[in-house]
Amino acid sequence: MSIDNNENHSLLFPRLDAQSLQTLQRKGSVRKTTVDEVLFNRETLQHGLFVVLSGSIDLVGVTNGHESIISVLAQGEFTGELTQLSGRRSLVSCRVSTAGEVLEVDRESLRHIMQTDAVVGNLLLNAFVQRRIYLIANAVGDAVLIGSTHSSDTLRLRSFLVRNGHPYTYLDIDEDPDIQTVLDQFGIEVADIPVLICRGDVVLRAPSNAEAAVCFDLNAGVDQTNVFDVVIVGAGPSGLAAAVYGASEGLNVLVVESNAPGGQAGSSSRIENYLGFPFGISGQELADAAYIQAEKFGARLSIARSACTVQCEQHPYRVKLDDGTLIQTRTVVVATGSRYRRLDIPDVARFDGNGVYYGATQLEAPLCQGEAVVIVGGGNSAGQAAIFLSSFATKVYLLVRGPNLKINMSKYLISRIEASPTIILKTRTTVLALEGGDRLEGIRWMDHLTGESEDHEVRRLFMMAGADPNTSWVSGCLSLDTKGFIKTGTSVLADWSLQRAPYPLETNVPGVFAVGDVRAESVKRVASAVGEGSMCIQFVHRALANQ
Repeated sequence: MSIDNNENHSLLFPRLDAQSLQTLQRKGSVRKTTVDEVLFNRETLQHGLFVVLSGSIDLVGVTNGHESIISVLAQGEFTGELTQLSGRRSLVSCRVSTAGEVLEVDRESLRHIMQTDAVVGNLLLNAFVQRRIYLIANAVGDAVLIGSTHSSDTLRLRSFLVRNGHPYTYLDIDEDPDIQTVLDQFGIEVADIPVLICRGDVVLRAPSNAEAAVCFDLNAGVDQTNVFDVVIVGAGPSGLAAAVYGASEGLNVLVVESNAPGGQAGSSSRIENYLGFPFGISGQELADAAYIQAEKFGARLSIARSACTVQCEQHPYRVKLDDGTLIQTRTVVVATGSRYRRLDIPDVARFDGNGVYYGATQLEAPLCQGEAVVIVGGGNSAGQAAIFLSSFATKVYLLVRGPNLKINMSKYLISRIEASPTIILKTRTTVLALEGGDRLEGIRWMDHLTGESEDHEVRRLFMMAGADPNTSWVSGCLSLDTKGFIKTGTSVLADWSLQRAPYPLETNVPGVFAVGDVRAESVKRVASAVGEGSMCIQFVHRALANQ
């Protein structure tokens, strides 16, 4: 696992020049080290950044239970990766191999440097990002997931860890003949899978995402007793944009996210019409970059926490989370987006994750290798999924209720679909029934133009049609339209209580805003959501100034 001989060593562990070292010395303190002294380990929360002034230190990682030295840091090299920004537990340990001196910069001082010194800040941030990429690629960390390709909970947990950028080792009981040894070690029965082993000794059987987040301390560093300037509910494109702009302009920002950064867009395989990315970018890559950017400016993110209600009768407002916590905030930005609509047929839920999926990512794609798949939907997400999965599947049936794709899909995607020999477009077609036992085995659909139904042995169905807003938690507080989307701006005048007019994107409750797909009459595109999230912060400032 060591990268000391790797040509990318200088990228992961750059040496500070004299000027950069001086900048850090102004905010840090020097102390002597002794051989075998542990500067921090995988149990340490919110430790500082260490720069080697003399001597050397070892960075030690654990992969699948085996400890090894990742790198030996010498004079001018420094520790740290993305946990340095979030305040979460370290994914590696650090111990002194040769006695000497180190410079220690605490977390708050480090954050100040990254926000005020572009040269040093960018050097550190780039190293942190490259190191996290390395840890993920080499499964270095504190997580082992034992599961099965045929388990919906396994897919859910893998998706949760991947989308939150948490390294893990995956052991599949269907493919690894030695897995029983690991199961026996922890007294685990095959029926218990998926099993998540945290920090080497904590065993969780089929945990929820929230339980996994607690085990890995993904919310360490989030002080929920604060009164925040703004609480942003939802970390999709609009929520992350609001977090970046709010934090960069000095606001005390908390983002509450029920699953992982990226929202619905995070499951897009490739977005090719987003400004500035001529070769396209995956939704996951875009979300990762935005999340890091928000943390760089000081935003806090609470993972696997759902907002249950917003208490809007008193000020500061209170957002109640699913664990009972009440978050106080002077303003609120609702960015909870929408979810794909479930098929209106019996027992569809029993196939969720076992044949029915709501996103096409690198996790779902291998399941389609050499098989026929069905995608339901006529928007850009469905088009992106069809093109992506056509590289894995033998056939991709794209079922559309309408007469064509022109209504909701971008022209470039339509052209790609028409040119693909693998993608078969079926217009005016809907799914009638799903067949199977504990996993999907067949699909029946109807061509409404001919009135004929067809049965196909298909084991993978991707639902990307319709949009139901995630607004049940605000229904007693905010004004909604007939479809459940949040009304804003001039459309809330009948329910408005102040003398001033509501700001654009402001709901009927002063200081509570809605952005992105959850907002009524919004444009359902990533760029539009990002625009609304960033624009919203200007109105947040005005609302704060009027309080």
